[in-house]
Amino acid sequence: MTEERGNVLTNHFEMKKLIELVCIIIVTAIVWNLPTSVFDIDGLTVVQQRIIAIFVFATLTWLTEAIPAWATSLAIITVMCLTVSNNSISFFKGDEDDIFGKLLSSKDIMATFANPVIMLFLGGFILAIAATKSGLDVLLAKNLIRPFGQKSENVLLGFLLITGIFSMFVSNTATAAMMLTFLTPVFAALPANGKGRTALTMSIPIAANLGGMATPIGTPPNAIALQALNDPAGLNMGIDFGEWMAFMFPLVILLLFISWRLILRFFPFTQKTIHLEIEGEIHHGWRMWVVSGTFILTILLWLIPSKITGIDSNTVAMIPMGIFAITGVITAKDLQAINWSVIWMVAGGFALGLGMNGSGLADRAIESIPFGSWSPIAILIISGFICYFLSNFISNTATAALLVPILAVVCTGMGNSLNAIGGTSTILIGIALAASSAMCLPISTPPNAIAYSTGLIKQNDMLKAGLTVGVISMIIGYVVLFFVGESHFLG
Repeated sequence: MTEERGNVLTNHFEMKKLIELVCIIIVTAIVWNLPTSVFDIDGLTVVQQRIIAIFVFATLTWLTEAIPAWATSLAIITVMCLTVSNNSISFFKGDEDDIFGKLLSSKDIMATFANPVIMLFLGGFILAIAATKSGLDVLLAKNLIRPFGQKSENVLLGFLLITGIFSMFVSNTATAAMMLTFLTPVFAALPANGKGRTALTMSIPIAANLGGMATPIGTPPNAIALQALNDPAGLNMGIDFGEWMAFMFPLVILLLFISWRLILRFFPFTQKTIHLEIEGEIHHGWRMWVVSGTFILTILLWLIPSKITGIDSNTVAMIPMGIFAITGVITAKDLQAINWSVIWMVAGGFALGLGMNGSGLADRAIESIPFGSWSPIAILIISGFICYFLSNFISNTATAALLVPILAVVCTGMGNSLNAIGGTSTILIGIALAASSAMCLPISTPPNAIAYSTGLIKQNDMLKAGLTVGVISMIIGYVVLFFVGESHFLG
């Protein structure tokens, strides 16, 4: 009976998603075939209208999750290759004149999956896999937690800082899962009626979400924002790994300390001391030395300005891939552990940006819409709020992939008026910051879901702590971005 009921619910869910997808396709087809005059954009071409329709499809599918988020990105790239590229199906081709518009290069569309920022992300994934295989993560956790002693409050701070630092270089999902595993023996020693278990469990997703802000590889929205800021055909700001960390790392450390005090206020410990014993296998031998040395070398090269080393952050990310492949630290089987769905989602966001810029749609929008008369403060607040709101309910990667290409156009059109709020970087990096600040629901981020699945956190506990930390991180984060922009630190 239970199995039959489950099948009925599954079928109902699948039918609902199918209906949503059909409706989205119909809406997309309508937008695709509307008269160009409807859009009120001077000189809008057929190709540019198709890009708008593809953008509508992406927005609706990411919002409704009618199909998986990675599938939407793959669909974006596929449809663009088939309908707006120089290798489109013949039916979709036309004379490249003022009415039809210029077709994009299919090579450029496909290359979004091999964008240099994607290589940066892959380097981060490879480092994480190697650290887990060698036991470097366990070794670091054991040695990093030791200085915090056994006082409950200090142990909480230790887990916040260690989780935050790990998630700067390792997937926040993997970090959360690993740190919660380390906490399992601690929970057994804590009183069941106290709030200490809730405090420690809640610290993991909060720290994992905040820690991801600190580096370009910490979370996908960072990579999407960085690509838009550094795009040679667009803003071309040339921000490197070290410059990003120079202001985001101190911000994250500050937010972790604030989170520590807030968690203690919401969930005070009844037991004053905790005996902590981190279990896990550490593989001694040459492989550990290879992984440790490569880790140090890679991070140092990321932190040293590219003007000194001559190589950029994306190229540095190739070093661990090459070393670990040659030495056998990483095998073909290990590559299956990479979260390819996230890579596809990021690539889909890049493809949307390429479509807007490469087709000339961005230029048309800038010419036709008076962005320069808009209030910079209004753009900052509205974009941040929309990103925060959406990221609590759908993937923060999908949210950033939708908003960043639009805001890149808006920022270009607003010109010098953005100087009043610190410049373009305040808006775009602000989107990455807002996406990482969204953590008030179990569905908001994978670390939240993992922590909630332990049964040690109630939904209202997560809402209370996640909302407070999220709002504070956005307020402080935007203030920092404003001063960074005002000082022209990012060029």
